[in-house]
Amino acid sequence: MASDFPPSSIRPVLKEVTQLLTSRNQTISIAETAAGGIISASLLSVPGASKYYKGGLTLYTLESRVQFAGWTEDSIKNYKGPNKDVVSGLAKNVREKLGSTFCLCESGTAGPGASGGSRERTPDFVALAVASEDGIETEKHTTGMGGDREKNMVEFARLGLELLKNTMLQSSKGLAEGKI
Repeated sequence: MASDFPPSSIRPVLKEVTQLLTSRNQTISIAETAAGGIISASLLSVPGASKYYKGGLTLYTLESRVQFAGWTEDSIKNYKGPNKDVVSGLAKNVREKLGSTFCLCESGTAGPGASGGSRERTPDFVALAVASEDGIETEKHTTGMGGDREKNMVEFARLGLELLKNTMLQSSKGLAEGKI
């Protein structure tokens, strides 16, 4: 009997990411918001995760970002929704604190309703970042799933893992070791 977790849409990229991390002896940390822990839980569902998983934070509230991710009260006052600057800062900070090779950060609006007037505050929008010694790669996406909260959460996780995989494949450490 097949397990329902991790979600089937995540399994192929999850397998690629965990194989890359393991074969390269690299590590990952996670900072996620709207995905609610799906990325971390998916990585941890693979046997041997202790070799590559350094830790993760689910930073759902703005206040949690002050406590655990280097945000200030000014960050909260100026917050206008998930964007590349937000995820870049979170990824950089969490990577440094946990000492991982990579940090994947996701921040989006899962729905069902909008949380503000900008595109970044409407359901199905996600901003992503991967921090590494090479710098920070970012992307933003709309899932096309409208206000379907669960589908958006899973798709945010899948898109984040895809960015992580692509960043790993392009990383100077992986290229130098010939492990791409």
